[in-house]
Amino acid sequence: MVGYKIYFRQSVLKDLAKIPKQELQRIVKRIETLAADPRPRGCEKISGKDRFRIRQGSYRIIYSIQDDELTIWVVKIGHRRDIYRKLEKDKSYGNVHE
Repeated sequence: MVGYKIYFRQSVLKDLAKIPKQELQRIVKRIETLAADPRPRGCEKISGKDRFRIRQGSYRIIYSIQDDELTIWVVKIGHRRDIYRKLEKDKSYGNVHE
């Protein structure tokens, strides 16, 4: 089976800069596992959106899967207490490829 290629929105780089180093390493490893299995056990589809969410500790990784292109776009990473509020405020959230 061919693995998926993982891409990050520009805003995700800013999200990553705010995360403590120890948690950041775990998050990156978790994202890397998506290449082999984009819908791992525990992932949930976000209602009303064509996005998925996985947990890594207190952080959430929001991503989109394009099965026809074998790509995954990570669109947002944040602490569980405010990740969903940030998604609502993000006007470009629906536009993955930026």
